[in-house]
Amino acid sequence: MERAVFVLNEVFGFAHPEIARILDRSPTAVRQLATRARRHVHARRPRHRPEADLHARVTERFAAAALGGDLRTLLELLAPDVTLRTDGGGKGPAVSLHPVHGRDRVAAVFMAAARALPVVGVDLLHRRVAGDPGVLVFADGGPLAVVVVDLTSEGDRIAGVHSATNPDKLPGITRPAASRRASRPGCGP
Repeated sequence: MERAVFVLNEVFGFAHPEIARILDRSPTAVRQLATRARRHVHARRPRHRPEADLHARVTERFAAAALGGDLRTLLELLAPDVTLRTDGGGKGPAVSLHPVHGRDRVAAVFMAAARALPVVGVDLLHRRVAGDPGVLVFADGGPLAVVVVDLTSEGDRIAGVHSATNPDKLPGITRPAASRRASRPGCGP
């Protein structure tokens, strides 16, 4: 419930009373869940905040490598002890209900995801998500995922990847007409 409240409020901008109606909870309970969720998210975040442009550049390189199937670049970007957390709600293309740990395992997940995506019709939109640089991924015109990465304290590697793919949590995301097309190997014009 905390995750649902956090994503609906922080990512999609729903007010607490709206979330209360969606989740069939009281507004007071939703506010408590939101407070706890923010506390948990901030506890997992690194204390050192990297420079915004560096964070954005690493996020963009990661998205291009992950969706483009560029294993070499992906392995360069991921810290050895990286953790992937996905939220597919049993409906989205999430890997597991449990976090995936380690550079090789996380890279393998993204290589499999890149192979499963359509060759054309995948778009990326770089936007701030919950205060950090993030990537909105669209496939076949609809939202597929929201991805945010945490960087190591040095700021040069990715320590954590957070991916929301539950379609119930993505309905408010729309693709603008001029979004950036992802470059995938073998994609035609």
